[in-house]
Amino acid sequence: MKKLLASFTLLLALGTVAHAQDAHFGKKISDKNALTTAQLTEKMKTTDTLNTRVTGQVKDVCRVKGCWMKVQLPEGQLMRVSFKDYGFFVPTDIVGKTIVMEGKAFTRVTPVDELKHYAEDAGKTKAEIAKITRPERALTFVADGVIVK
Repeated sequence: MKKLLASFTLLLALGTVAHAQDAHFGKKISDKNALTTAQLTEKMKTTDTLNTRVTGQVKDVCRVKGCWMKVQLPEGQLMRVSFKDYGFFVPTDIVGKTIVMEGKAFTRVTPVDELKHYAEDAGKTKAEIAKITRPERALTFVADGVIVK
């Protein structure tokens, strides 16, 4: 009986730990029906703005306080993700993690001074920052909520 109780307690604890691994930030969202980044980029060929849920892998995070992240897109591109109304942040140690985010995707031209600011936040060297001389047109996402898997 003690072995059965110990086994049940262990299974319950493991189930709780497995469920607790998902961390939510911002608006509470679900991971159901999330597009892949490949599906998102395909849909963005026919629209300029899309309210959606997307899953992807984090490639970079603001090292200052987690106020933005970059998510891997197909063909080596990255999508900058900011958080609605600067209302929440994500942990700075989630590079490589899978996330699900819900919000608005759109294409944006980011000015040079803003790109340099992001480079500073990412810990780039002064030489790397000095090489930023042109605005960048890229797919961008403003998230209402994020789940870190």
